[in-house]
Amino acid sequence: MIDVLNLALPYFGLILIGFLCGKYKKLPEAGLAWVNFYVLYVSLPALFFRVLSRTPFEELNNLPFVVATTLATASAYFVALVASRLLHGLPLRQAAMAGLCGGYGNIGYMGPGLALAVFGSKAAAPTALVFCFDNIFLFSIVPLFMALTDGHKAPLWPTVGRVVREIVLHPLIVATYLGAAAAAIHFEPPVAVDGMLRFLESSAAPVALFVLGVTVALRPFKGVPWELPTTIAIKLVVHPLILFGLLMLLGPFTAEWAGTALLLASLPPALNVFVIAQQYDTWVEPASAAVMVGTTVSVVTLTAVMWLLASGTLAF
Repeated sequence: MIDVLNLALPYFGLILIGFLCGKYKKLPEAGLAWVNFYVLYVSLPALFFRVLSRTPFEELNNLPFVVATTLATASAYFVALVASRLLHGLPLRQAAMAGLCGGYGNIGYMGPGLALAVFGSKAAAPTALVFCFDNIFLFSIVPLFMALTDGHKAPLWPTVGRVVREIVLHPLIVATYLGAAAAAIHFEPPVAVDGMLRFLESSAAPVALFVLGVTVALRPFKGVPWELPTTIAIKLVVHPLILFGLLMLLGPFTAEWAGTALLLASLPPALNVFVIAQQYDTWVEPASAAVMVGTTVSVVTLTAVMWLLASGTLAF
């Protein structure tokens, strides 16, 4: 257990440092724009590309794994949507955004660094696949729900076209398919370029976690809406349980791949839940609270999952 805590606490410690800096050092929020750009467009893509390009291509061609992880995410999304609609009476538009809280984990900022720390370089390929296909699903379903429930009735096909462009050109997804292509043709970048990518890769996790803490600290928090415990429980408990069942059903998978998938499914609601809620002006304050509360609760739940994996209690 001490080994797990020694592994987990530095990650949550970086988030806490960022949170405290955001709370007590009154710097302009606009300054985060460039740091977020660096994380999403430079350092994390470098990490994904560099590790994937060194992964044997046949390891990336794992359809049962993609089906299990994406179906688990989709199931958690719709369970949270239906629960918010039926149990808490939210309108469909707000319930669709609550579904995002139940299905969309922080696989961008927390996922890569934590998975690589727990499982080593063998976690890179499953992490990239989960990120790619989870985002394809979630970046598709949410804009479509928003278009269908928009009072102004935004045209469907232009919305579909915009969604496709956002998915295809997302920097982390671009890095994923370029890394897979490099692995397929055994491409090795020049030594100087690889050295630069290595520097960028090493900065990805600490910068992302610090920025996550700062950003959570700057979000408005006006209490916990009554539907929030349900959606957070779905994200932190139901989502991993659904995935565990699907891994058992569609496996076997290696311990590193199954463990990485379960770890990513156990992550708290992504910061992008709040960003997307702002974009559509829907469920904004609950989304802000979900990120803050979910991240705090995950200190316990995520550490417990890491202990179960490390101790061999969860065997695949």
